[in-house]
Amino acid sequence: MQNITEPFVHTDTLENGVTIATREMPEAQSVAIGIFIDVGSRDESEDLAGISHALEHMVFKGTSQLDVHRLAESLDGLGGNANAFTSRERTCFHLHVLYEDWQEAITLLSDMLLSPALPEEEWRREREVIFSEMSMVDDAPDEWVYDQHMSRVYAEQSFGKPVLGTKKVLNALDVSHLRNYLEKYYRGSHVLIATAGRIQHQDMLSYVKQSAWKDVVTQSPLERQQAKFYPGRNLMPKQMEQAQVVASWASIPASSPEKPLAWVANQLLGGSMSSVLFREIREKRGLAYSIGSHLSTYTDTGLLSISCSTMPEQLSSCLNVLHETVADVCADIPVDMVERAQKQLTVQFRMGMDSVEGAMLQLGALLDEGVVHSPLEWVNKVNDVEPEQVHVWLKKQLEAEAMWTIAAPENVLNV
Repeated sequence: MQNITEPFVHTDTLENGVTIATREMPEAQSVAIGIFIDVGSRDESEDLAGISHALEHMVFKGTSQLDVHRLAESLDGLGGNANAFTSRERTCFHLHVLYEDWQEAITLLSDMLLSPALPEEEWRREREVIFSEMSMVDDAPDEWVYDQHMSRVYAEQSFGKPVLGTKKVLNALDVSHLRNYLEKYYRGSHVLIATAGRIQHQDMLSYVKQSAWKDVVTQSPLERQQAKFYPGRNLMPKQMEQAQVVASWASIPASSPEKPLAWVANQLLGGSMSSVLFREIREKRGLAYSIGSHLSTYTDTGLLSISCSTMPEQLSSCLNVLHETVADVCADIPVDMVERAQKQLTVQFRMGMDSVEGAMLQLGALLDEGVVHSPLEWVNKVNDVEPEQVHVWLKKQLEAEAMWTIAAPENVLNV
């Protein structure tokens, strides 16, 4: 096992602000490469809603040197995994390849972001693909209700808008909008190039210093408005097979020193099959198939959320038990449940150390905190948490005002 006194990650920043971070794993057979862009849907103006996600799609549609088909063949030829994701605060493009192919992989990935073709005809086609993706979300009740929930939690803020944007806005965008947005934000200090696996930091640093990344500078700094949380009650009549419930409380940001404490609290509350919510609502009462909690952290805010799916006729009973369970947690937390949560998190962190892709994605924490802790450091921090701290933290969270969103057939919404 790695000694926690050894350097976990090596970092360097170029004069133009591009950061290079490497997690050296010399026994691995592969390298995971991720280019994080510190911009997401919360940074979009109303007339550009969804553009970050649209660019995520479009950079795969060819470069100045390769058309869409040759780019796809080149990526597939590496034999690994090529993918991307867009969130409210980040966009990430990543590849996982054999270690001997890392230079070809980073060259392809860099060309996609530095000199994308962005052909108009491909944008017209890909826009329809995104519309299909929107329809898939609409057909997935849990995803649909979460989008509706976020729009109320962060009402009238870009933070609460769907990451995918809207059809109206995307129909009004052309490739000039995409290119201008990319040139403004996918550059300089907004860029983190993260690698993990069988690679040396100095090799990656030397590559980046000789690449076009050294010449690109930030055109527009981010000016994020402080997110504002709104509590309340949001009842949404909708004909559906199962009623959907989401409740959120304002919580900690990603850089909070309380994060290990919050992880233990969330794990205990609804993060596993032995959690309080799962045991009381599913196992003891049979009131829901899906029940759990999750912690979401961002640069300036966070949420502790509970989500639940239940049969419409059981909605009232389920909500009653849910409120009772939250009250019980506020009253008392058994020590053995805290210890079990700590053990579960310890296992997750230590097993995660075997994942090259997981190690690369973990380096994205540099954009939130400016530092990356090793999994073993997190294990120590988690196990230093005292049961009484967990009780006090959860009580403070759950006794505050929450936003409740409940979607169900209209005849059962009188809850």
